[in-house]
Amino acid sequence: MPKGLHRRYGLRHLHFITCSCYRRLPLFASSRAKNLFVKILGEVRDRYGFALAGYVVMPNHIHLLIGEPAIGTPSTVLQVLKQRVSRRLRQKPRRHPSSRQLKLPFRDSSESLPRFWQYRFYDFNVWSQTKFVEKLHYMHMNPLKRKLVNHPGDWPWSSFLFYSKKEPGLIRIDPVR
Repeated sequence: MPKGLHRRYGLRHLHFITCSCYRRLPLFASSRAKNLFVKILGEVRDRYGFALAGYVVMPNHIHLLIGEPAIGTPSTVLQVLKQRVSRRLRQKPRRHPSSRQLKLPFRDSSESLPRFWQYRFYDFNVWSQTKFVEKLHYMHMNPLKRKLVNHPGDWPWSSFLFYSKKEPGLIRIDPVR
């Protein structure tokens, strides 16, 4: 582990996590890639038993607000999540005998990269309600700040609608009390 990096686990805090794509490339530019990330996030949450309090998937990075997992640590969760997403998005499209005349789905630009993700991730312990609201607001405003949408509710790859309208989104959100 690099000098000066101290992860604090076991304190029952939420963790605000940011992971960037390799060289901040927009490897989540397609709806297909963002949807696949959300699907795998749900599978990993079910397997490791952590609360998902918030998320946003951006074209070149992701933000998560998660609780301590029942199995492993947030580092374990991120390792598994990043591996599964990378493997799925980097695998070559399957050719079916009947699809010879059809155009195959585009190949993600990630296939020829040495890595999909940056090696490390940023982890901030959220110890108070004030910090929770601050981090949630920061992540939900990210698509607006990057001029991807005119309103944060227009970005479907986020937990914004759960908090603003109590509407279900692409993945179940675990409310924090």
